[in-house]
Amino acid sequence: MARSSLLLCYFSGSGSGSGSFRSIFFFIPTTLALTTSLFILFYISTTSNLFTHYHPPDPSFLGLNSPFGSSTFSPLTRQTVSISFRNHSKTPFVHLGEGGFGSQRPLEPRFPPDGHGNYVNYNEVYHDRDIFVEDYKEMNRSFKIYVYPHRRNDPFANVLLPVGSEPGGNYASESYFKKALMSSHFITKDPTKADLFFLPFSIASMRHDPRIDVGGIQDFIKDYILNISQKYPYWNRTGGADHFYVACHSVGRSAMDKANEVKFNAIQVVCSSTYFHPGYIAHKDACLPQVWPRHGVLPNLSSSNRKKLAFFAGKINSPVREKLLQVWRNDAEIFAHSGRLKTPYADELLGSKFCLHVKGYEVNTARIADSLYYGCVPVIIADYYDLPFADILNWKSFSINVATLDIPLLKKILKRFSFEEYLTLQRNALKVRKHFQWHLSSVDYDAFYMAMYELWLRRSSVRLHLNAFVHSN
Repeated sequence: MARSSLLLCYFSGSGSGSGSFRSIFFFIPTTLALTTSLFILFYISTTSNLFTHYHPPDPSFLGLNSPFGSSTFSPLTRQTVSISFRNHSKTPFVHLGEGGFGSQRPLEPRFPPDGHGNYVNYNEVYHDRDIFVEDYKEMNRSFKIYVYPHRRNDPFANVLLPVGSEPGGNYASESYFKKALMSSHFITKDPTKADLFFLPFSIASMRHDPRIDVGGIQDFIKDYILNISQKYPYWNRTGGADHFYVACHSVGRSAMDKANEVKFNAIQVVCSSTYFHPGYIAHKDACLPQVWPRHGVLPNLSSSNRKKLAFFAGKINSPVREKLLQVWRNDAEIFAHSGRLKTPYADELLGSKFCLHVKGYEVNTARIADSLYYGCVPVIIADYYDLPFADILNWKSFSINVATLDIPLLKKILKRFSFEEYLTLQRNALKVRKHFQWHLSSVDYDAFYMAMYELWLRRSSVRLHLNAFVHSN
């Protein structure tokens, strides 16, 4: 007690000693606050392009036999590296995913791109072409899907069966996939031979059915899952892990809110594939490309005269687009437009070197497929976007990713690319164009077959889940 009283007197007493200790106790927190502030500023200055000048990496280090004929090499920026656990081939694919894997800052040159000392060929549009081709053949030979059967006179046949007419509109990818699957060699009528089970309900059709409408989609799906789980044994044996559904409209994000087993166990093949949304689970779910249907002869790119540096047109329905228009609306080289265009949309795409895919209400739009179709190099400004076919395609070889924070630096980033480098990007964009097209009768390596390949990669994960499920029961 005496010692406590002495300490209290010591720290609270009057006089010069008291004043010096008050000064000390004032000085310590002030010093800590100042040190913390300096540390934060240092961290920002070393990680942001707003404070530092980016020095391009040496192409010889990256293992490139540069075709550019220039000593300056402009990197395809905003990349991070992640080893995918979705691939089940002999060699893991390396994700060079745009706009998705956490930090989008450039890698320092001293770190090998794949984390294992292996160099990445930025001129190759596939992570590993040989493995992809080999696995693709095996998928075509052995992959089987069982679709829960429904009669044509079912009251909800319009929701559960493929559409009779040709799909159209901004969300046609969902209907194209369903039509292609139902007429493909992947279908089996023997569920014991199935690798995966397809839940055939259509989010797009439910939206327009007055008996269901947007407000009733969650209940419809909950009741549908309950029905198949009682009628068939396949859902219950894995908790739905070997089942999948397809959706392209953004309403699909909330459609599973009353069916958590679908959200957390089943494979969701969706256009709105963002890491930012808790309902989308990377490595389990997959991205479906949003493609506006176009048929006929591909445009003649040899006659295109690309005078504009970059082009964007669309609704201003997000802060990202607002920022883009705020900075670049009146620029002479970057054409950023809202509202109705005075010239045909196709002409603008054919007249621009780079075409901007900018996050709107969702991370996905049809602009990536539009860009590729017209031979325009996509520039992706949509953070946390799990890009289509990222297990297969090296997006770094045919597109550019720009973080939303770097919109003010957009012109500077694009102008780092020499003309030869731009031509390499464009050539690669034309190589992958076939993967972003739908056909009434599917064609090898088109969007349908690529989506099927993504599902095929996940079949082994499903088997692991099944084994774990069996042993836990």
